[in-house]
Amino acid sequence: MPRTHDFRIGVISDTHGLLRPEAVAQLRGSDLILHAGDIGTEAVLAALARIAPVTAVAGNNDAKLAQLALPLRVDLNLEGVKLHLVHRLIDAAPGSDTRIIVYGHSHRAVVVERVGRLWVNPGAAGRVGFHHEVTLALLRLDDEGCEAELVLLGPRVVAARGSAAFGDASRGSHFIVSMNDN
Repeated sequence: MPRTHDFRIGVISDTHGLLRPEAVAQLRGSDLILHAGDIGTEAVLAALARIAPVTAVAGNNDAKLAQLALPLRVDLNLEGVKLHLVHRLIDAAPGSDTRIIVYGHSHRAVVVERVGRLWVNPGAAGRVGFHHEVTLALLRLDDEGCEAELVLLGPRVVAARGSAAFGDASRGSHFIVSMNDN
């Protein structure tokens, strides 16, 4: 059965308690948001839920969110496409029919297709870590397959008093990989 519209999924990870306005701007219009762990605070999940429904997994730094009972990994069936969400690749356990694996932890943005699977790491959207760039990813599912896009929000800026600011997210860089059903 054909999809009635493109299904847009916002993918974010390693926020470590910070949800930047630039990330919010890019995630608007998503049908679903996936958070691949190291969330940091409940406020991040609440803010994301004001944009779209959220599915999240626990990261290795999310012990203080134990009351939320976030799972280690989640398997989803999205518009007939099976997706596996996990924070650390070492904890991944995708089924044989999984088409997309979304993970975080490394703070390195990756979109690559290998042996019929799309591997997506949105990179890091927070200020904690060794990454130099702030990134997230967008997935689009349609009748032709799946497209993954890395969105560069800008350089990681660590400022006094925990604030960070930089340019207009609408001018961010984009990198797109498509995986067709054909």
